[in-house]
Amino acid sequence: MNKIFYLMITYLLIHSNFIWAMGRTQSPPLDTVQNVDLSRYLGKWYEIARLPQFFERNCVGVTAEYSLKPDGKIEVKNSCRNKTCDSPISQAIAMGRVAEPGNDSKLKISFFLGIEGDYWILDLEQNYQYAVVGTPNRKTFWILSRTPTLSDSIVNTLIAKFQTQGFALENIIRTQACE
Repeated sequence: MNKIFYLMITYLLIHSNFIWAMGRTQSPPLDTVQNVDLSRYLGKWYEIARLPQFFERNCVGVTAEYSLKPDGKIEVKNSCRNKTCDSPISQAIAMGRVAEPGNDSKLKISFFLGIEGDYWILDLEQNYQYAVVGTPNRKTFWILSRTPTLSDSIVNTLIAKFQTQGFALENIIRTQACE
């Protein structure tokens, strides 16, 4: 009886994974910005919108500040407030590096234990006033701006553009500005 039970469970798991894989649609490869001048990208960015992430739960007034270290790495200082603009600022520091030499639009960022995650610059306004950042698996997505707010028309245009590229942006969170 035990063997039959385990065989049935194994069959169901294999079969359900096969059905899931067959029904899954493949997203086309994700393009990044062709040219990024990292010296212009450095500095403070305000988060305008994001896909929900556990590490940003309840965050308002989110900013990211990028600076170049003497060793060529990029320090990323992320800040947010918990639920209200009156709450204290929490910060997380990460280190980043260019993932592919010659392609500054693909970075690797590590917050702890040397575990790196993708950070791809997907859209960048020509004067570096706003940007879209995400990951190739389309699980993360941020709209960033040099100012605490960005016009609804720009935000809506960016959301529409990236929904067509396979990002599930139905649950996008518009970040409350605190400055």
